[in-house]
Amino acid sequence: MDILGNTVEEITEQKAGIIKKNNDTIALFQDRITDILAKKCKEENNKLHTIHENEITNYSFDEEYQTFDYKNYKNIKTNLKGKCQIYNSAIAIECMEVLKEKGFKIPKEAIEKGLRTVVHKARFEVLNKSPKIIFDGGHNENAINNLKNTINQYYPSKKKVYILSTLKTKDYKTVIKILTQDKNGIFFFTTGNDANRYVSKEDLYNEAKKYLSRDIYKEELEDAIKIAKEKYKDDVIMIIRKLLCI
Repeated sequence: MDILGNTVEEITEQKAGIIKKNNDTIALFQDRITDILAKKCKEENNKLHTIHENEITNYSFDEEYQTFDYKNYKNIKTNLKGKCQIYNSAIAIECMEVLKEKGFKIPKEAIEKGLRTVVHKARFEVLNKSPKIIFDGGHNENAINNLKNTINQYYPSKKKVYILSTLKTKDYKTVIKILTQDKNGIFFFTTGNDANRYVSKEDLYNEAKKYLSRDIYKEELEDAIKIAKEKYKDDVIMIIRKLLCI
């Protein structure tokens, strides 16, 4: 947001810069942004392919796969977790269909295998099964809402332990406001690997105190993980951290 804009519309205007002349664009239909994409596509003589949610049917999921139908593709399985990844999978399928129209030979079996075996690092990535430890790099309102929905989808009856650090350039106040809606959650706030660029654990902790009076702690990352593994081994441990390579 510190670079692209403060609203979805402003960010879309910037993201649409990737649209090139005489080409194709594939996107999920969304009221707030599709008109912006359509305008840019018209300027660039670009064909816009929109995917509508009602084209995705027969949805089901378990801890291993999500399964769905999209147009002529039936019983598609994807290794990615969370309902938003079904939309991303449909976008990938539509992209393959556009390439096939342009003469590329892409077997249906290859598309199915790709979705079934794909791994997206730092997106609801299971690091450990017992205790259950999940890593996610979500750092903005949309990503955190998706994360919240996904964790409640897969583990509705489990207590959640959140271990959070975030960059100063991210909207950490909104992230904390959303996460602390889980009044049964346990929260550990940590500083990242660059004190100049990460929000301090003290600032995160103080922000959380606006919404919660209990089960909030400030620890170093290693200590937070150790405590969570020992004390909350029967719960779901979420490490939410935007990685910074230095």
